[in-house]
Amino acid sequence: MLRQIKYFQAVVRLGSFSEAAYECNISQSAISQQIQALERELGFPLLLRKGRKFELTPAGEFFYKKSLVLVADYEQIVREAIRLSGGEQECLKVGFLRCYSGQEFHLALEEFVGKYPDIPVEVFYGNHDELYHMLVENTIDLAFNDQRRAFSDEFMNMLLVSSVTHIEIASRNPMSALDKVTVQELKNIPCILVSSEAEKETEAEYYHMIVGFKGEKLFADNMEKARTLVISGKGFMPSEGTPIEGSLGTNIVRIPLYRGDEPIKRNYCAFWKKENAKTLSEEFAEILRCKFV
Repeated sequence: MLRQIKYFQAVVRLGSFSEAAYECNISQSAISQQIQALERELGFPLLLRKGRKFELTPAGEFFYKKSLVLVADYEQIVREAIRLSGGEQECLKVGFLRCYSGQEFHLALEEFVGKYPDIPVEVFYGNHDELYHMLVENTIDLAFNDQRRAFSDEFMNMLLVSSVTHIEIASRNPMSALDKVTVQELKNIPCILVSSEAEKETEAEYYHMIVGFKGEKLFADNMEKARTLVISGKGFMPSEGTPIEGSLGTNIVRIPLYRGDEPIKRNYCAFWKKENAKTLSEEFAEILRCKFV
């Protein structure tokens, strides 16, 4: 019955027998038969069929809502039972760059979970060095990270994209009218960095010595707080990735960052250990790569 309930949920959620059948990897006639069998088992109709369309009966609407809770509870019970039994459930642990603002990672995560709904995914957030050490210590299976080190033979190193670095600055700041800005021109403005408490010194040193921001460094532990500082006119923030359209509003402007006449570029990669290579890690990395195309 559980599988039949999941078929029923897919039909209602997608509003289509054909789309639900495709998602569930069975034929349209088979999914229709399974739902009819569920209705016979329950003793009441769930759907009113009108040609190719349908609508939920009052009982069907009630059953659908309650069944969502039922199935979620069942899946949680199974996961907990596996843990208590000492059995190992296949799981993917992924590291995500804390300061990255693009949507590619979350789109890949959504696709992966849709493809493998029974495989738990844990996401660990960190700055560059934190993710690197998580990978070395096998805390995570795969890291989505920027490239600050030369590629190592110890890891699979998948280059995802090489993109121009931007800064985010308050729209009321006179520099927001520039079509590009150089590192030297930012020397008197505080640089706002997204960082954990433990990584503040490392991040400050990287952006001071490698990128070249010589001014004061301010810190926020998440992107929302960092952008609040930007909007408040406290400084500028290096922008990692392309934000979701409309997420910056009208109070923040993104400007390409240059060193002299050349734009500063940043490589973003997927890394996983060769010796611990897993099919799931490779699968997620490939899905993620496609989001940058």
